[in-house]
Amino acid sequence: MTNHDPLAPDQALRILEALLFASAEPLTAAQLGAHLPQGANVEAAIDQLARHYAGRGVNLVRRGDAYAFRTAPDLSFLLRAEQEESRTLSRAALETLAIIAYHQPATRAEIEKIRGVAVGKGTMDILLETGWIRLRGRRRVPGRPVTYGTTPAFLDHFGLESLADLPGIEDLKGAGLLVSRPPTSLRLPFDGPLHEDEDPLQDLDSAEQ
Repeated sequence: MTNHDPLAPDQALRILEALLFASAEPLTAAQLGAHLPQGANVEAAIDQLARHYAGRGVNLVRRGDAYAFRTAPDLSFLLRAEQEESRTLSRAALETLAIIAYHQPATRAEIEKIRGVAVGKGTMDILLETGWIRLRGRRRVPGRPVTYGTTPAFLDHFGLESLADLPGIEDLKGAGLLVSRPPTSLRLPFDGPLHEDEDPLQDLDSAEQ
């Protein structure tokens, strides 16, 4: 961006601040860096901005590989009455979401095996509509079933920096929703590459949902 002075020490911070306040969704370092003066250190500027807002009414938080301003946790109760009431998920949807979060990538059959009951199409449709799960790919097994995983919106809604921050592992084990040893996928980025046993989706319109 030629209209900005790359030597101005506060310019990068001001641009980051404006972009993050204006965006309804978390922004990645790459998205933010595209608007900064040439030669600006994006990560250093993000760290500096996060320190500047630490202890204030809003904090700069990380959600996966993206960043956003969010109300400070100790003040969130002040805004609850103003927040739009979100869709209430059924027990089946909550259980399915938990299984996908902790076992992703997971197929419908794998989810049903863990829950012990069939997963209705409506349940998967609701979770897809919330934007909390997505179609990842197809498992390299007969029938090539679709695999599901969580999204950046899932992390943002539940206030998680990464999947490693998922809470309640012991509770989920007790409820039978998590195997005794968490899978290695728990530590992978939510938007990571397909696993070696997954193929990319070729046609979203014809994919299993």
